[in-house]
Amino acid sequence: MEAANSVIANNKEQIPKEVWTSNEEGDKIKLQRSLSDNDEGVFVANEIFNLKNNKQLSNDKFAILYRTNAQSRSFEEALRRLNLAYKIYGGQSFYQRKEIKNLLAYFRLAANNNDEEALKRVINYPARGIGKTSLDKLTIAANENSTSLWEVIQSPSKFGLKFNSATLNKFESFYSMIRSFSVRLDSTDAYDLAKEMAKTTGILQELGGDKTPEGISKFENIQELLNGIKEFSDSDGDNDLKKLSDFLIDVALLTDADAEDDSEPKVSLMTIHAAKGLEFPVVFVVGLEENLFPSQLSLNSRADLEEERRLFYVAITRAEKTLVLSYAQTRFRWGNLIHCEPSRFVDEIDARFLELPSKITEPKRKAFSFDQERMNFSSSGNSTSQNPNLKPVRKLKTSIPSNFESDDANLIATGMEVMHEKFGKGKVISTEGESPNKKATVFFPRVGHKQLLLRFAKVKILN
Repeated sequence: MEAANSVIANNKEQIPKEVWTSNEEGDKIKLQRSLSDNDEGVFVANEIFNLKNNKQLSNDKFAILYRTNAQSRSFEEALRRLNLAYKIYGGQSFYQRKEIKNLLAYFRLAANNNDEEALKRVINYPARGIGKTSLDKLTIAANENSTSLWEVIQSPSKFGLKFNSATLNKFESFYSMIRSFSVRLDSTDAYDLAKEMAKTTGILQELGGDKTPEGISKFENIQELLNGIKEFSDSDGDNDLKKLSDFLIDVALLTDADAEDDSEPKVSLMTIHAAKGLEFPVVFVVGLEENLFPSQLSLNSRADLEEERRLFYVAITRAEKTLVLSYAQTRFRWGNLIHCEPSRFVDEIDARFLELPSKITEPKRKAFSFDQERMNFSSSGNSTSQNPNLKPVRKLKTSIPSNFESDDANLIATGMEVMHEKFGKGKVISTEGESPNKKATVFFPRVGHKQLLLRFAKVKILN
């Protein structure tokens, strides 16, 4: 509480008061510095895992507080990979948000043109004048002819459907756009193609034009998804081309999250605004960087900055016993890596209450032109022309190894990446039963979800 008082004292417009607590003195505030936002997510998840086991704490004793909803992605991914149950308080999980599911549906459709669920989701989003009546006619024709909806869209007249020329042009435009994505799937870097799809489909223009708080939040979520894909594309430091289908495999468990078990204690993830009135034994306040917290918009006036400081005061006082403040040295924004400065609010805490971070090695990063890339990323436009700068710079991995051999079905478990001799690379979503009748549900970007009887399916474990 004394630490919180030392911060709020910097506000000029306040009623002087000294807030106190009858609780025993808590731990020193730990300040954590991570190399990137993804590293920050991994740190927080590992810290929760260790504290949970060492101090016998349940998941609901922990809270992660952030300034904007888009920041939840890296923490959700890290928690999920450690099998730590979590709940987004007052909102949805990152990969369950409508705008994220819409863009992912475009990715899935490009990888698998016969993904009917994805096709129906995006055929008229953003609105392109293909209404429900037209879609119903296409669906009926597909069912009656035992073919895919994609095949009917390609050539409606072949299946006895009659549409006016304007509607046929809309079908043709949509079909050509998706095919242009599909043919580049194996030769274009995941981020380059994902960014081009977000722009060409009109999603960035649609959400970027909505200046309401909800619209801004949705646009930030799309930015964060693309930032995550950029980091995925640049990961591992090798020269192998990371394809968009590889990214879909990587997040398959996140996008196919099981229904929540309300009886299970969960780590709470929420914005600081949503945390007002709540307290937790262990609190992580994350993303403490200039232009993020305080937000860039708040720097225009003293009143706005003081409101941000009051919000930070709220965040600090949510912790009953243990408080960890965290920031990243680098983040991807607009697809470029930028260096971040610690929030001024950290400097305002009396040093007596802080446990400073240990020294970490500065990573070697290649230089980026942030201003130019921001202009490219945020520019609207629906041109379907191929960007001449989107050239593969890494070698393509062979899809199926020449010495392909199946692995023991008993070794296959949820979360593993596997290779199927016919369907290619995929991720195990779930398993059931025991050998010799053990089954696995596997997500393959090219064909969707498949349930395999493992004694017959030829499946090789990749990791």
